[in-house]
Amino acid sequence: MSTWDRFVETFFNAKVMLKYYPDILSGVVVTIELAVLIIVSGLLAGLALALLRALGIRPLNWLIIFVVDLFRSLPPLVIIVLIYFGLPAADISPSGFVSTWLSLAFVLMAFSEEIFWAGITSIPRGQWEASRSTGLSFGQTLINVILPQAFRLTIPPLTNRTIAITKGTALGTVVAVSEILGQASSAMSNSYNPSPLMMGAAAYVVLFLPVVVAARWIETRFAWKR
Repeated sequence: MSTWDRFVETFFNAKVMLKYYPDILSGVVVTIELAVLIIVSGLLAGLALALLRALGIRPLNWLIIFVVDLFRSLPPLVIIVLIYFGLPAADISPSGFVSTWLSLAFVLMAFSEEIFWAGITSIPRGQWEASRSTGLSFGQTLINVILPQAFRLTIPPLTNRTIAITKGTALGTVVAVSEILGQASSAMSNSYNPSPLMMGAAAYVVLFLPVVVAARWIETRFAWKR
C-alpha cells in the first residue's frame, strides 16, 4: 500500500464515513438549532440592552455595563460549565443543550450590546437635536432616525462577531451535546479512525462558508457609499 493509499485509508475511509454519516447528519441538525437560537436570542438581547442604555438612567447603565463586561471577560467554556454544573446547586438543572445555548447567547449579547451602543453613539448629536426640533419624541427619534443609521455602521463588526461566537457550539461537547464535533469525536473513538472528524470538519465548512459569504455580501450591500 502506497503512502497516499494509507493517507486516504486513515483520513477518508469510505466505509467508516458511510457507517457514521447518519450520526454526523444528526449533529448538523443540533448545531443548526443551537446556532439559530444563539443568534436570535443573543442579538435581540444585545439590542434591548443598548436601547435601555440609551435612556440614560445612570444606575441601570452601571448594571448593564457590569453585566456586559462580565460576559465579555469570561471564556464561553467557563460560562457553560458554571451553568451546567453550578445551577443544579440552586435546584435548576439545565440540559447540556440549554447550557450551551444560554452561555453563547450571553456572550453574543454582551458583544452585540457594545457594538450596537457604539453605533448609536457614533451618530452626531445634531441628528438628535434636529429630530427633536421637528416634534419627534425621544423614542421616535431613537427608533426612526438613529437606529437605521446605526445599524448600517454595526453590520461589519456584528456579522464577524456573530460568526465567531456561533462556531463556539463545538464547546457543547464538554456537556455532552451531540452537535457536529461531539458526534464526530464519538464516532472517531468507536471506529479508531479519524475519518468521522474529517466529515465533521467538512460539515462545518458546508454550514458556515455560506454564512461567511452572505455576511460579506450584506456588509457590501449596506456599507456607506464613499
